[in-house]
Amino acid sequence: MNHENKKLKNVTVVGLGKIGLTLAAVFANNGFNVFGVDINKKVVDSVNKGISHVKNEPGLEQLVQNAYKNKTLVATLDTSEAVNKSEIIMVIVPVLINDQNEVDYTFIDLAVENIAKSIKKGTLVIFETTLPTGDTRNRFGKKIEETSGLKMGEDFYLAYSPERVYSNRIIEDLRNYPKVLGALNEESLKLSSEFYQKALGCELIKVSSLETAEFSKVAECVYRDVNIALANELAKFADQKGVSMSEVIAASNSQPYSNIHYPGIGVGGHCIPIYPYFFINRGLENGLTNLARKVNDTMADYAIEKIETNLGALQNKNILILGLAFRENVKETTKSSTLLLINLLKQKNANIFLNDPLFTDSEIVNYGGTPLSLDDKRVSKIDVIILQAFHKQYESLNFKGFSNCKVILDGRNSLNKKEINQLGIKYEGIGS
Repeated sequence: MNHENKKLKNVTVVGLGKIGLTLAAVFANNGFNVFGVDINKKVVDSVNKGISHVKNEPGLEQLVQNAYKNKTLVATLDTSEAVNKSEIIMVIVPVLINDQNEVDYTFIDLAVENIAKSIKKGTLVIFETTLPTGDTRNRFGKKIEETSGLKMGEDFYLAYSPERVYSNRIIEDLRNYPKVLGALNEESLKLSSEFYQKALGCELIKVSSLETAEFSKVAECVYRDVNIALANELAKFADQKGVSMSEVIAASNSQPYSNIHYPGIGVGGHCIPIYPYFFINRGLENGLTNLARKVNDTMADYAIEKIETNLGALQNKNILILGLAFRENVKETTKSSTLLLINLLKQKNANIFLNDPLFTDSEIVNYGGTPLSLDDKRVSKIDVIILQAFHKQYESLNFKGFSNCKVILDGRNSLNKKEINQLGIKYEGIGS
């Protein structure tokens, strides 16, 4: 097929989560006609009113509104209808892991099945979801071939370009981060390159295969996980030696080849604690990748041990966790260290209180803690405070009202140790 004059104008984005909606809105504001597909009717209805269901993402609400006014973004529950109208299909449907750390393909398999039923000849399919190496070609490309009867590389084109953005700054990151791009063949690479240049205008790093692009995204996450685990291990050793880890990091990292990460109470989110299993479960079960997961997931145990050293048994003690979210200023709980802390504290028969300004009381109750406002009189009954996510609302937090508090465990090394000690409360950090 000759694609010199082929117009790549209509794009279907399958999955309108935080990243999918942002991509759809950016494309719709950069000269493309976009169909957004999601299985959630509330999301579809919201987008079709020009309203972003994703908050705290700078610039996104305006882009969705503009696209709505210009009629360049329409949302639908019907994958087949949208796919049939488009020359480009982008898949950004979540792939997670289950409780046994095995890959859960439920949502993406369903999406690919629906795409395959209505894909037209000549369509370019791009996957942005983080995937185990080989899945774009061997799981999804083959599935589309089997269902549609079309041949990949000839009748439809296939590319992989992993999302690499950070919550709260997705639009900025799409502009500034290079886009890694791998494709099935030369024509797939050419078409996907043209698309991204027009749609995002960012630098492209073209790699030699789909598998290289898939591998590179997981490798980024493994790098961070392993380095955070190293920082955590060093922090625990610094505690033994009575050394301040934050001082060590500042001193050591003045050497240009040293980049020690910051220790903490654990690693949460959609990426770092999940994607290493895409390697671990496919042959990399021995070594640093797996060890790092264990180190980072046991930091919550370490925090509880530090509290017990100061306080003894935690049975019937009132413990307040600050931050349900997996990290500061983001309303998301995936793999949050707070969930690990809650499980451990339940085993100790402690009374668990939770505060998070980003969540409602009814949302907090679902996670197994008692919601506690910081101006509630019951703060005077709290024995221990654990800081898990340092939201901006906690920056000016005054602990004077916590008259019964014996220990504050600063899981992010972000609070003022001197002020806390002056109140007669023992300050404990991670490597402090």
